[in-house]
Amino acid sequence: MTPFLQITGIAKQYGPVMAVKDVNLTVDHGEFMTFLGPSGSGKSTTLYILAGFEQPTRGDILLNGKTILDTPSHKRNIGMVFQRYTLFPHLSVGENIAFPLKVRGWSKAAITERVRQMLSLVRLEGFEDRKPVAMSGGQQQRVALARALAYDPPVLLMDEPLSALDKKLREEIQHEIRRIHQQTEVTILYVTHDQEEALRLSDRIAVFSKGVIDQIGTGQQLYNDPSTRFVAEFIGDSNFIDTDVVSVNGRFARLALANGAVIDGVPTHGTDFRQGRASLLLRPERIDLRLGKSEGVLPGAVREITFLGNHVQVSVDTQLAAPVDVRLPFGHAALGGLAPGLDVSLDFKIAETHAFQLEDRVPAS
Repeated sequence: MTPFLQITGIAKQYGPVMAVKDVNLTVDHGEFMTFLGPSGSGKSTTLYILAGFEQPTRGDILLNGKTILDTPSHKRNIGMVFQRYTLFPHLSVGENIAFPLKVRGWSKAAITERVRQMLSLVRLEGFEDRKPVAMSGGQQQRVALARALAYDPPVLLMDEPLSALDKKLREEIQHEIRRIHQQTEVTILYVTHDQEEALRLSDRIAVFSKGVIDQIGTGQQLYNDPSTRFVAEFIGDSNFIDTDVVSVNGRFARLALANGAVIDGVPTHGTDFRQGRASLLLRPERIDLRLGKSEGVLPGAVREITFLGNHVQVSVDTQLAAPVDVRLPFGHAALGGLAPGLDVSLDFKIAETHAFQLEDRVPAS
């Protein structure tokens, strides 16, 4: 079966700089795929190549088995939504949505009906005659989304569309985008640097780093089984503890911590994990905290307690190089007696940890 959308060996070079190195990706029809990564990782460049705004140095993009690289951007019939809404300020909402339909030669009656459908889809009935300047940022972004979907494109590209909005409004529009995707079943490629946004919206996520894709998977796959330290750092909150690798047995390692403790059966990542130095990943919400010191666990003292709305974050000084952050839900047995300076013990399940070769670290910048 021919893949719906296939990116093969795409690279883009600007002078001596290779912005995108070798991107390969297959996207199913109706899938919501997010390109996630920091600034300069190549995610937006890849999107612009798809849109036709940039030409790749090498590689190909196939839509339903046919290359689109020799098709001008305005003839690819691909929808695009930007961070800046790019609405025509002198046109009304209805006229903005109708614009791409007029360009395509739709009849007046068909345009009128389609504008009505799009306003209903984005829940802006009654706003047809309003000018963009009289609307909120969230409403303008809905208009931009309606305009991009009006001509029923096979693919919708979205480049950081919500980064200019405040957190509450951003979450509201995220919900609307997910609803619209489910209702229209349009294929969406979405660019963001916000991991929470990617996790909330996506069917799958492609994590970009330094012009390549480090890993592709569902949010749960990336969180539970990161293939590189960069992915582990970028998806979710993390504690990284430097350790010595005592031995390696298949995909598991025996590690020695700086306080003398040895832990066995730690899942490893990388194709050539070996003896030497390694980073141990501990997720803050998967560490258990108990009052007092106990044998066989990581002892420490509370440095700081921070209330963060839906949980409490506790920073614990240990005999390791850096404090360990622990995330406790409300109702946890230890919360009532916690105070800075108090002795505590930290424990965790070995199966929920991860080990990465220390020299393979990719900085998250």
